[in-house]
Amino acid sequence: MTLAPLAAPADLTIRGLVVDPAEEGFVTAALDAASAAVREAAGAPISQTTSTVAVEGEPGQRLRLPGPPLISVAAVAVDGRAVTDWCIRSGRLYRAAGWTGPGGPSEVEVTYTHGLPSVPADIVDLVCRMVAAALVSYRSRDDGEGLAAQNITQERIGDYAVSYGSDGRITDMDLPQYWRERLEARFGCGAQLLRSR
Repeated sequence: MTLAPLAAPADLTIRGLVVDPAEEGFVTAALDAASAAVREAAGAPISQTTSTVAVEGEPGQRLRLPGPPLISVAAVAVDGRAVTDWCIRSGRLYRAAGWTGPGGPSEVEVTYTHGLPSVPADIVDLVCRMVAAALVSYRSRDDGEGLAAQNITQERIGDYAVSYGSDGRITDMDLPQYWRERLEARFGCGAQLLRSR
């Protein structure tokens, strides 16, 4: 299942961005791309969804799952065997027998519902700003060249000259490192295998 974008065209309108009907396809694609970039940086879907993950069993009785908050759990399997001797405590899975076996860490597969019921305002705003920047680039040249990463670092008018530089970003969908760190700290809990259903 594909997740809905973290912001909608109406969120752009609220922020004063007027989208021409001919630009609606571009804006839809940009909302999808910006949402994917934010989710990738966060290490979580952010919005509420049902996923299946395979994680390494942690030592101890509590298991943290990616994409908090944990809402409900439908199924748990340890090394391919379904288990039911677990419960949810403090946003984690609790199992008295623990999550590792006698031979070491186990593979724990969990199907669960998680994420936020509504997207936080700052995340909606971030996605809108990314889309607005992409739309400005899109509008800057009729031939689409405005979407290419080109930052003018120097320009001279007499005997025209221009110099282009790069801040390391390829597109307007690239998040600066400080945003990546902020999103990871807020939503992430390490690299995991995540499949939304």
